Amino acid sequence: MLGIGIIIPITPNLFLNPTQSILPPDFTEHSRNILYGFFAATYPFFQFFGAPILGTLADRFGRKKILQISLVGTFIGYVLFAGAINSKLIGLLFLARALPGFTGGNISIALAALADVSKPEEKAKNFGIVGMAFGLGFILGPTLGGILSSPSIVSWFSAATPLYFTALLTVLNMIYVYKQFPETFTPSEKREVSIFTGINNLKKAIRMENMRVILLTIFFQAFGWSFFMQFNQVYLIHKFHFTNAQIGLLFGYIGIWIAITQGGITRQIAKRFIPSQVLRVALFGLAFAILAVLLPDKAWLLYLCNPFVAIFQGLAQPNQTSIVSSLASKDSQGEMLGIQQSMQSFAFTIPPIMAGFMLNFDVRLPMIVAAFITLMAWAVFFFFFKAEAAPKISTAMTE
Repeated sequence: MLGIGIIIPITPNLFLNPTQSILPPDFTEHSRNILYGFFAATYPFFQFFGAPILGTLADRFGRKKILQISLVGTFIGYVLFAGAINSKLIGLLFLARALPGFTGGNISIALAALADVSKPEEKAKNFGIVGMAFGLGFILGPTLGGILSSPSIVSWFSAATPLYFTALLTVLNMIYVYKQFPETFTPSEKREVSIFTGINNLKKAIRMENMRVILLTIFFQAFGWSFFMQFNQVYLIHKFHFTNAQIGLLFGYIGIWIAITQGGITRQIAKRFIPSQVLRVALFGLAFAILAVLLPDKAWLLYLCNPFVAIFQGLAQPNQTSIVSSLASKDSQGEMLGIQQSMQSFAFTIPPIMAGFMLNFDVRLPMIVAAFITLMAWAVFFFFFKAEAAPKISTAMTE
């Protein structure tokens, strides 16, 4: 998550700022917006195909082996990303996002490993702890990305510096997993692996009774969140003329609140309320919190609005995952969390392309759509999810 967060301040300026862009100077603003949208969609598009494959392989061969393989792909992707920035090769830049996108489904493997060792009543709390780790990644990631990419801080820093730093962190992660990560799952049967698993997962999601509702909720929530995460920094650049460092600091501040929420608030709320109750409130609050970010006309006011986005998102994410995991049988945790990752990846793919065109009309439009789609997620969950009627989903039921 540190690696994902570290590129947040960097990528918009690579496309949208003529003085820092790797695009030719004669590219129009219209073309830059659209190309940035397609670039932002590259990672989740390939994750859509890669995540469920990794999830199935993790059920077939165990969590540790597949996690190690996926980290190798992540490392290569960061090195290629840095090389693409230095050489100003657009094609290589897209390849550098495609490869770690395909192997980036390792988050679903980590969540499956956690589900392996968690009691049902502990899942929301434990997924919240993982969310705290995500939040810590977003505290340090964007902040480091903004600092390490600023020549005004150190003369030899550039947009490529954070990528080399993250590649080094990935190597350390690979070593740590090899030496310390315990295998948490003993495979019970062989499962078929296909490049079309992501597409098949969408079909399965539609057929799986009450799982269908939570997965559709996750789809809409991720759809709206993608608009916010990918284009909030574009709004900051246009509205407040934020630099990389300023974007990094604001996102780091958001990360602090996500960490506080998922590391502390979520754990306390999990003692008093079941995940479905929390999610009904969190999604509703998130929709209006995103919209509130558009209200300030002074930059410092953003530090008052964004904590609410972080708190409601921090409550929504682990409780969504907890519900999916609880609806799945023990032998299909990897597959089900892979299906969840498929839904999220598919949802993350479409908004950047749409938003790239929206920017040519109004820079606020992606944020407005983000709030509206999040409200749709709340409506689907609030009116259609019935926790008491949900059966356990096993592998056989998904065939």
